[in-house]
Amino acid sequence: MSQSVRRAARIIDSVALRPASVSELAEEFGVHRSTMFREVQSLEEVGYLRKRKNGEYVLGLHLIALAHQASDSLDLREIAHDRLLKLHRTVGNTIHLAALVDHSIVYVDKVEDTSGVRMYSRIGSPARPYCSGVGKTILAELPTNDRDAVLAGVVWEKFTDKTLTSRSQLDAELTTVAARGWAVDDGEFEDFVNCIAVPIHGPAGVVGALSITAIRMAADLNALKAHLPLLHSVARDISTELGAA
Repeated sequence: MSQSVRRAARIIDSVALRPASVSELAEEFGVHRSTMFREVQSLEEVGYLRKRKNGEYVLGLHLIALAHQASDSLDLREIAHDRLLKLHRTVGNTIHLAALVDHSIVYVDKVEDTSGVRMYSRIGSPARPYCSGVGKTILAELPTNDRDAVLAGVVWEKFTDKTLTSRSQLDAELTTVAARGWAVDDGEFEDFVNCIAVPIHGPAGVVGALSITAIRMAADLNALKAHLPLLHSVARDISTELGAA
């Protein structure tokens, strides 16, 4: 680890304990005031520190948001896991739990279909935001700037005839998803797979999504939609335990 990165981490740790001015930090770390000023200015620019009117620095909002997201994703899997198992015993299909982590949507838990048919998804791997039920459910709940950040690196690849291939198409669908409170993957990544998904909320808004996925021949969208009341109920229970209002 480089000296500057190590010092930046130590500065954040110090400010987390107590607010401090540039002069106080320079004295604490044994560097010239101008050197410390450049360090804290860089940390302020990326949102890791914030300067108060009195000149003291405190933790920045971006760093606080990242901490909340990391905490939420860990809490989410722990709180949700037993409920996923119970839901799976009831419906029999594959259950996915996805979390919003920084600007990515990641699968954090999964219970496989009882038929033994394995899905492409893997715990720890990212979900494709524009052609997955969990991705669209989360995107529909996000403010425009956060949605932009999640979609910033997306390559609009057409996997099937039903794949959305533009931001305008996706935004139009997300308006519908937001209004009704659930999303679908109607054969958009693999034409023989479909799913329904609902959002999970924490105190500050959407933190993840819960979905039921099935091979179309085993359960089509109409069959999956019959589980929506149960899916919403499980998602509400998880959201309540996470502290959502």
